[in-house]
Amino acid sequence: MQFWIWVFNLFLIFSFLSEFSESVAQAPMCSEEDRASLLSFKASIVVDTTETLSSWIGKDCCDGGWEGVQCNPSTGRVIVLQIQRPERDSGSYMKGTLSPSLGNLHFLEVMVISGMKKITGAIPSSFSYLTHLTQLVLEGNSLGGYIPQSLGRLSLLQTLSLNGNHLKGQVPQTLGSLRNLVQINLARNLLSGTIPLGFKTLQNLQNLDLSYNLLCGSVPDFVGEFKNLTYIDLSYNLLTGTIPISLFSLVNLQDLSLSNNKLTGNIPDQMGSLKYLASLKLSGNHLTGHVPMSISKLQNLWYLNVSRNGLSGPLPSIPSKGIPSLLSIDLSYNNLSLGSVPDWIRSKQLREVNLAGCKLKGNLPNFTNPEYLSSIDLSHNYLIDGISNFFKNMSSLQTVKLSNNQLKFDISQIKLPTGLSSLDLHANRIAGRLSAIINNNTSSSLEVIDVSNNFISGHIPELVEGSSLKVLNLGNNKISGTIPFSISNLIDLERLDISRNHILGTIPPSLSQLLKLQWLDVSINELTGQIPGSLSQITNLRHASFRANKLCGAIPQCRPFNMFPAVAYAHNSCLCGKPLQPCK
Repeated sequence: MQFWIWVFNLFLIFSFLSEFSESVAQAPMCSEEDRASLLSFKASIVVDTTETLSSWIGKDCCDGGWEGVQCNPSTGRVIVLQIQRPERDSGSYMKGTLSPSLGNLHFLEVMVISGMKKITGAIPSSFSYLTHLTQLVLEGNSLGGYIPQSLGRLSLLQTLSLNGNHLKGQVPQTLGSLRNLVQINLARNLLSGTIPLGFKTLQNLQNLDLSYNLLCGSVPDFVGEFKNLTYIDLSYNLLTGTIPISLFSLVNLQDLSLSNNKLTGNIPDQMGSLKYLASLKLSGNHLTGHVPMSISKLQNLWYLNVSRNGLSGPLPSIPSKGIPSLLSIDLSYNNLSLGSVPDWIRSKQLREVNLAGCKLKGNLPNFTNPEYLSSIDLSHNYLIDGISNFFKNMSSLQTVKLSNNQLKFDISQIKLPTGLSSLDLHANRIAGRLSAIINNNTSSSLEVIDVSNNFISGHIPELVEGSSLKVLNLGNNKISGTIPFSISNLIDLERLDISRNHILGTIPPSLSQLLKLQWLDVSINELTGQIPGSLSQITNLRHASFRANKLCGAIPQCRPFNMFPAVAYAHNSCLCGKPLQPCK
């Protein structure tokens, strides 16, 4: 009996394997029409440094070997075409055009061709035949022309992303026919005209991004009817009018950006009804009135930027438990006269505080939780003192701007946080020797030092290897001595300004080793000798000024030095050569 059971089981196994092998044998190859469409696209790409298309060989585009291509295993029709530049590979690209033959992939559900940088030409109108399409993503290319009106026929489309191209003209009204659309991103193009009234029917929309275009007109009231919206970005356009009250009925809204437009009027009190709002950006408009007290109700708000408007005081007295999630605040450059930093700002665990141009007076503020701060901007105020304890316990600080105040202290009084990357103290009344901030103990993390327009003295100290400095601005001080040969150790330097000092000696040839330098200003000093010919190695230089020194001899006769204007070499002892008089 056992023997027959064993035979029966063996029979079942062989039957299963037979059926499986038969089904595998019957799995269809890719449609010849689809394969031809893909190969036509491949032919339209003349350069492919991603090497994606090099895998498109063989007769079966559905065998898994064609990178970025997926098929329906039952029909052999292409349903996904996904070509994306890897995030870590910023240098790769494709050069060519989008072949109209892609419109013959009639069963395509997802088309993603993004980040290829150099794919040019128009979006083919044949894409309107892709009636199964749910995602069309063509972002980060160089596509031009107009958005085809025929895209409005893609009734199943849920995602449309064309951002980061060179598209122009008006946004087609026909896109309002895409009633299943959940996300539309047309940002970073050259689109003009108004936001189409046809968009009113996009009731399923969750994500709306039309930023960085040339759109005009008002923010439409009907946007407040999109009850599922979580993200709105209309920034960097030419929009006018007031902020519609209807926006504040969008109870699911998490991110609202209307910055850098021409909006007027007040910030509506109804702002407090957006209980899920996490980020609010209204900077760079013409808004007036007060910051509404209702913002204290925004329990999830962590980023608030209303800078560069015409808002006036007083600021609302936010209770201690108001805006509990706030991490970043920017009130800079309004018509605020704060006098001092409000307690509700000083007492929060903020990461970023930007209060430039807020008419702060007296001493620098003391923050209750300084260890959380990573960025502070208190520039363009009337602050006079308090530097000795200001940086105390700021262990996370990376960027500080205290420029254009009336701070008067010896620079040796400050002890900079070890992780600081940018220090801007220009246009104050700071004295002391430069070596107090540039020395062997200077943090290797410092990338920007700007102490110009002060009263700093002493020599430029020897500069050690391992520096990360990209910007060094020492202009308009009382610095003397020579330019050290060790300047060559600043191999990442992009901007060097030592103008309007009392620097002597010659320009060291070692300066030519700063190959990343784009800006060089040594004007109005007491430099002698020649301009070293070796500086011609600095091919990235965009600006240079040697004027008002005691330099003599031939100007390097190569680009860019012979292309700078004559004023860059004026008022020296005896410089000659183009753009000045020929050398004798």
